Amino acid sequence: MRLTAFKAYDVRGRLGEELNEDVARRIARAFAEVTQARRVVLGRDCRESSEQLAGAVVEGLLAAGVEVLDLALAGTEEMYFATAHLQAGGGITVTASHNPMDYNGLKLVGAGSVPLAQAEFDAVRALAESGAFAVARPGGRVVAVPAVRQAYVERVLSFVDVAALRPLKILVNCGNGAAGPTFDALAEGLAAKGAPLQFERMFHDPDGSFPNGIPNPLLEANQPVTADAVRAVGADMGVAFDGDFDRCFLFDAGGAFVPGEYVVGLLAEAFLAKDPGAAVIHDPRVIWNTQDLVARAGGRAVMAQTGHVFLKRAMRETGAVYGGEMSAHHYFRDFMCCDSGMIPWLLVTELMGRTGRSLAELLAEMRAAFPSSGEINFRVADAKAAVARVEAALAGKAVARDDTDGMSLDFGDWRLNLRSSNTEPLLRLNVEARGDVALVDAGVTLVSGLIEG
Repeated sequence: MRLTAFKAYDVRGRLGEELNEDVARRIARAFAEVTQARRVVLGRDCRESSEQLAGAVVEGLLAAGVEVLDLALAGTEEMYFATAHLQAGGGITVTASHNPMDYNGLKLVGAGSVPLAQAEFDAVRALAESGAFAVARPGGRVVAVPAVRQAYVERVLSFVDVAALRPLKILVNCGNGAAGPTFDALAEGLAAKGAPLQFERMFHDPDGSFPNGIPNPLLEANQPVTADAVRAVGADMGVAFDGDFDRCFLFDAGGAFVPGEYVVGLLAEAFLAKDPGAAVIHDPRVIWNTQDLVARAGGRAVMAQTGHVFLKRAMRETGAVYGGEMSAHHYFRDFMCCDSGMIPWLLVTELMGRTGRSLAELLAEMRAAFPSSGEINFRVADAKAAVARVEAALAGKAVARDDTDGMSLDFGDWRLNLRSSNTEPLLRLNVEARGDVALVDAGVTLVSGLIEG
């Protein structure tokens, strides 16, 4: 039985075709046998298929004699936290995050919320496919652990100096995903500490039918609803979450979407103000703004391959205080080197409080100094041929080249990164420049023409 829902780092597939209860049950049992975990944390998002799939995961884990620590509805980062906090042998979240309605998936981690090694991940897949499981073990049971959320809230709020916050109105769009209840718990924790923040909530209640569309704020078509709401309520900032809220997306008071690479810069600045000289990890797609900010703050910028497995590994190897990807995945040393969608917006509110500047003001200098294109996706029949055309035309003109992830070509005053997606059949292009928006536009036009042949 070949399982096609296994992707580069996790399991994600179309319901009925690639993923069903039998597949989820097989993967869970294989996960338990390969990791030899005796206790496994389980959470799920609010998709209509998630509860049934979670039930199948429980069956697979129980057959392996595992104690299942059930979070019920929870974000992926709550699973990460609980796995470490409860000293479990592993963790699973049933989620498809921002994928279409007819998808679902599983995110898997080992003890300490460390991503599975490639050999472990491959072994889970092989055993799930073969079905050659050990004899069922007795002793499995399910234990509800709702109290972990309060400990999670305390950990998240430990990243913020509440005394540095100033009165702000924040528009929060949970997209009818899993974020609402967890956000409310954080808001209560902030209020108890005297935080002067006012929240306006929209699409707040979890609803697996997603009446307002799949929560994927990275899509340009999905951004106006949050932007309009920010302006309508006179908010100082907007925050929108994806389905399992391991990513958040920011909007300034004028409703302008904040590209992810500038959020990486803001968070690097925030951490280096508290931990001078620390290392900061970044991905290879858009790098100049982050490298400039880190250098000026006295830190050390370290590049790692795109993808949570690679960022987390680099953080552990370097002891980096923070790591960020332009796709809005942000990783924190003191959060098990895991990604969180709740910590970033809190840190930005603290930065606004410390500086007395609006989000737009914080961004203005870096936007002007290092304009970028944003990620542009291409569906092409032959990705390798498209990359070869770009390489043949431009590589010889570059002053530097880096192949950490895809192909990055540096021309001195502008730079491109071209890479194939790890999770989707797409070719992704990013272009950045030094202080010249026209150069970004020209670079996009030039490379797009080469990609499209």
